[in-house]
Amino acid sequence: MIEVCGLVKRFNGTTAVGGISFSVGEGEIFGLLGPNGAGKSTTIKILVTLIAPTEGSARVGGHDVTREPAAVRATLGMLFQDQALDDRLTARENLLVHAMIYDVPRKERSGRIAEALEWIGLSDHAGDLVRTFSGGMRRRLEVGRALLHRPRVLFLDEPTTGLDPQTRRALWEKLHAMRSQQKLTILMTTHYMDEAENCDRLAILDHGQIIAEGTPEALRHRAGKERIALQTADDERAARELAARFGVEVQRTERGLEFPVEGGEAFLARLAGFPVEIRSLSLRKPTLEDAFIALTGHSIRPEEAGARDVLRRTQRMRGRLRR
Repeated sequence: MIEVCGLVKRFNGTTAVGGISFSVGEGEIFGLLGPNGAGKSTTIKILVTLIAPTEGSARVGGHDVTREPAAVRATLGMLFQDQALDDRLTARENLLVHAMIYDVPRKERSGRIAEALEWIGLSDHAGDLVRTFSGGMRRRLEVGRALLHRPRVLFLDEPTTGLDPQTRRALWEKLHAMRSQQKLTILMTTHYMDEAENCDRLAILDHGQIIAEGTPEALRHRAGKERIALQTADDERAARELAARFGVEVQRTERGLEFPVEGGEAFLARLAGFPVEIRSLSLRKPTLEDAFIALTGHSIRPEEAGARDVLRRTQRMRGRLRR
């Protein structure tokens, strides 16, 4: 459903996307994971025909994004990072405008709008002005609107930024249900590690380049071995015993003794009968955060990304006030 080959985008000599390639199959959830400035949103904008690539090619639903932009737009739904609702209209009116723009047949509009409102849990608020909605309600309405014309591909640019964990979880439950029912293909960008777990496959982006690609499980595996942490009645003796019995490299940390192992759960069983009293024991498996750090040399720093989001919104508001 999506084919990207050697995609490059430069802005005034600065390379935002540096020759990336990937493909997404029908009904697949594919994620672009990386910090702000990695090239994720630029890639999305090219794929939805908002900007043209400098080099390379891309196809969505079998249509070239440069030569067939109208056909591409008819294929997709889009959930922007920034709100794109008219808060002077009601929820129903926002959906009706979208239905008219996308030429949803007149006789089907009322039914589809009612179905969308029910699906996103806003039927009781259909006649309420969007300006009265919470952030979570607005995001759900945007999802319903993006799917109203029944696209084959849904693009999600940081879909849950600013939402509380409960709303984020509910939103993803809805998206997974829609994917199952309609074989909907989803391409999303995110800097949230837990959200990236919703993807069938991920591409880790950094500085406009794809650093690694694979399933979340495969990427976690690239972060290295599992780690066991334990505290004992005599850590000095325990460290010697662990090295002698199992040949592991033991490190002293704030959590006690730590060491990497293969097959962590099986190794725990081998600690039965250990000659030093074990007071606490835990097994830590690699995470996507570990994988990102191992592959790029730094963390995503979501708190900095959040700060950039606030700065960007403030700058937009200042621009409106000047006008």
